[in-house]
Amino acid sequence: MGESPCAQAAKADPARGRWTGRLVVRLMRLIAPLPLPVLRGAGWLLGSLCWPLARGRRHVALVNLRLCFPQWSEKRRRQVARQSFICFFQAFLDRAWVWHGAPRLLLERVRITGQADELRRPEAAVLFAPHFYGMDAGGSAIMQRLIQRGCTIYTIQRDAALDAWMRQGRQRFGDVQPLNREDGVKPVIKALRGGRYLYLLPDMNFGPQESIFVPFYGVPAATVPSLPRFARLGRARVIPVITRMTAAGYEVQVHAPWQGYPTDDVQADTALMNERLQEWINAMPEQYYWVHKRFKTRPEGEPPVY
Repeated sequence: MGESPCAQAAKADPARGRWTGRLVVRLMRLIAPLPLPVLRGAGWLLGSLCWPLARGRRHVALVNLRLCFPQWSEKRRRQVARQSFICFFQAFLDRAWVWHGAPRLLLERVRITGQADELRRPEAAVLFAPHFYGMDAGGSAIMQRLIQRGCTIYTIQRDAALDAWMRQGRQRFGDVQPLNREDGVKPVIKALRGGRYLYLLPDMNFGPQESIFVPFYGVPAATVPSLPRFARLGRARVIPVITRMTAAGYEVQVHAPWQGYPTDDVQADTALMNERLQEWINAMPEQYYWVHKRFKTRPEGEPPVY
């Protein structure tokens, strides 16, 4: 789910980050047994406090929303951005019970709906899991109940304690193979052809390398075409998995596999991914990761937007 506030602090001050990460991990273990309303209330408080203080991230979120929803009023955009801050912190604190709480909590608080039987089949699949704040809870619930062997791509965190914590959390249930983003495509394809399910989060700006520009809400967005590429090379189905935060916890919506996907047109396939992602964002815009600089990489000659 992008970087945590403490990971961002570690980048700004590595010495501070060394103790901040260990402190956060200990705190998350301590709060895991707390009732969900208490954790959600604490997340609401943290998000509300962070909204006026985190000027840089607030600016990024508002620029993203202005580009993607020019038809909205400025008041509406600020309301969604503020609520997105709150959802960010609520989901971050929810990792306490997802990764450290009793397994029954995940069974009680996370519902899996839709085409769940598609995840019980032996053939590999790429699970398209966009950056909605519930994606860690959704991934854990799927591994706990449906998938025997999975894999996920991760970026090494600068703080060693946070890096270990995140990898261990995502490997808590089932047989999950973590794949370092820096190792390239070959380990991913090998895992897919070996029958593993890939939990993929491709809807971020990873820079100009290997990216192509396709529309995202009508704005050219540098997008890595990893979804169609991995599906084609790994001979795997593509199954969207969208996790929504609810008052009772989360709902994981497993959609039907995309038929006729991928095609031989990588540009069209990647554009289709963004087009369908927009439909899910429109249904719950406050739960999407707007603090990421999605439009940082611009087409040649285009001015920066942040």
